[in-house]
Amino acid sequence: MTTALAAIFVLGVLVFVHELGHFLVAKWAGIKVERFSLGFPPKMVGITIGETEYCISWLPLGGYVKMAGENPEDGESTGDPREFMSKSIGARAAVIVAGPLMNFIAAILAFSLVLMFWGRPTLDTEHVLIGPVLEGSPADSIGLRNGDVILAVDHETVATFEEMASRVQTRAGQSLELLWRRDGELYSAMITPKTDTLRDSAGADSVIVGRIGVGLGYTYEPVGVLASIVEGTKQSITVTATMFGFLGGLFSGDVSIKMVSGPVGIVRFAGTAAREGFDMLLNFMAILSVNLAILNVLPIPILDGGHLVFLAMEKLRGRPLTIRQRAIAQQVGFALLLLLIVTVTYHDILRLLTG
Repeated sequence: MTTALAAIFVLGVLVFVHELGHFLVAKWAGIKVERFSLGFPPKMVGITIGETEYCISWLPLGGYVKMAGENPEDGESTGDPREFMSKSIGARAAVIVAGPLMNFIAAILAFSLVLMFWGRPTLDTEHVLIGPVLEGSPADSIGLRNGDVILAVDHETVATFEEMASRVQTRAGQSLELLWRRDGELYSAMITPKTDTLRDSAGADSVIVGRIGVGLGYTYEPVGVLASIVEGTKQSITVTATMFGFLGGLFSGDVSIKMVSGPVGIVRFAGTAAREGFDMLLNFMAILSVNLAILNVLPIPILDGGHLVFLAMEKLRGRPLTIRQRAIAQQVGFALLLLLIVTVTYHDILRLLTG
C-alpha cells in the first residue's frame, strides 16, 4: 500500500507540474486551452471552468494539455488567432519548453525543501552509523534500525562504515556476529549476509559479495533558506550532468540498457524511499523530475524535444512539415518509445524476480 501511494504521489505531482508548465505559458501566449488532463483517456472525472475542461483520466501514464488547433492532422485548425499553430515559432517553442523547465524547477524546490526542513547530510566520521535498513534484509531480520551504531564484526572493532562493509562483503552466505549500540544499550546477534553480484556499468557480472541490507547513516546540520535554494540548484545541476553522462554512455555502448529503470522500477524505488522517510521520497522525486525533464527534451517525435525539432525544421524551411510527414515521424517516435518502455520494463521485472 505504501509503495502504491508513494508512486501515485510522486508521478501525480511530476505530471501535474509538467503539464502546468505547458498550460501556464499557453495561457500567457493567448492560446485557447481546451483540456488539462492528468492521465490519458478514457476520462474518469472532469469539470469545465471557463473554456477549459480539467479532468483525471484512467490511464496513469502521464498527462496532456490540449490546445486549440494543436494537431492540424485532425482537421481542427481553422486559422483562429488563438490556435496553437497560429502563434509564432518562438511562442510555440516557449509552450513546449515550459513543461521540462517546470520539472527542473520542481527538482530545485524539492531538493531545497529537504535541506531547509531536514538539513544537510554530514558523514559521521567517528561512528559506524547505520542509515536505511532494507525491509526483509538480514539486517532487518535481526532488528537493526536506522540510527544504530555498529561497534564490531566478529569481535573485531570497526571504525568506519567502509571497514564494516568490506568485512561483510567477504562473508557472503557465512554467519558472523554483529555488535551494535542503540540509545546507550548494547545488542549483538548472528547474521548471514545475503549473496549478491556486483555488476559494472556495462551490465556484466563482476564479483560475488555479501550484503546485510543497510545504508550509510548521516547526521544532519541545519541550512538556511537562501543556502538551501542555492544548494538545491547545485544538486539539480549535478543530477542533470550525471544524467547526460549516463545517456552518453548508453549511446556509446559503455553503459548497458539493463541499467535503465522504467515504470516498474520507479514504483519500486518510490516505495523504498517512502519507507525511509518523506525526505527520502522528496529526494527521489527531485532526481526523477530531472530525469523526466531530460527525457522529454530528447529529439524523439511525440516527446517535447521532437516537437522542438519540428519547429526548428519549420524555421529552416520557412513552412511547417506536412501533415503526412508529421504523422509518420510521430508513428516512428511512438514505436521507439514503446520499444524502450517494453525493454526497460522487462529488465525491471527481471531485477524484481531475481532480487
